Amino acid sequence: MMDFNASKSLSGQLTALIDAGLQQSRAAQPRRTYLGASRLGVACERALQYEFADAPVDPGRETDGRLLRVFDRGHVIEDCMVGWLRAAGFDLRTRNDAGEQFGFSALDGRLQGHVDGVLVAGPDLGFGAGYPALWENKCLGAKSWRELERHRLAVAKPVYAAQVGLYQAYLELHAHPALFTAVNADTMEIHAELVPFDAALAQRMSDRAVKVITATEAGELLPRSFSDPTHVECRMCPWQDRCWRAAA
Repeated sequence: MMDFNASKSLSGQLTALIDAGLQQSRAAQPRRTYLGASRLGVACERALQYEFADAPVDPGRETDGRLLRVFDRGHVIEDCMVGWLRAAGFDLRTRNDAGEQFGFSALDGRLQGHVDGVLVAGPDLGFGAGYPALWENKCLGAKSWRELERHRLAVAKPVYAAQVGLYQAYLELHAHPALFTAVNADTMEIHAELVPFDAALAQRMSDRAVKVITATEAGELLPRSFSDPTHVECRMCPWQDRCWRAAA
């Protein structure tokens, strides 16, 4: 129950109302019944199982309103980037003829992915760029953005790198490097890099999807990726308590 006592600030009251509305909207959305390709690069396969099975998160670990607002910010920035790229002369497609987001479905619909867009023509960027090419965009905080700029995608953001590789493979956009862009949410600086197709990475992630889905449907719990519940990945996992109560 929300507390509207006199000591609570206007900002606090308004934030509580907004967050409650966001959480109600999220709860009303249909539950995902597939494993998302954007998640296959995460560190722990057991966490992927919980996600695929739509297992309830630990009490108090629900996605809060602040994080939902961060998600919305990412969608807004993505829309901005679409407009900026088109204004710069790129022929960027984000929907198919039916008005649906480009994507793929595999393993009888149990593995799915939806891409930000496909560049079908545009300026000559050099550096081995060509068309058609996958386009993926992220909005990052300043620290995370600087790490990406310094170390580049494969090292700084392996989850995103796996996502790009899978999309290139399943949508047959592997002939030309993907264009990956990231916007610094604090400064609005743009990082861009071309990501050549990594066939070995895409194969590993595809095999991983089969492994996670098959084990989950067979009732087999895959090993944890970490041996200590205080590991940072475990501490951030919404199924931490459930996982460490389960048999090893």
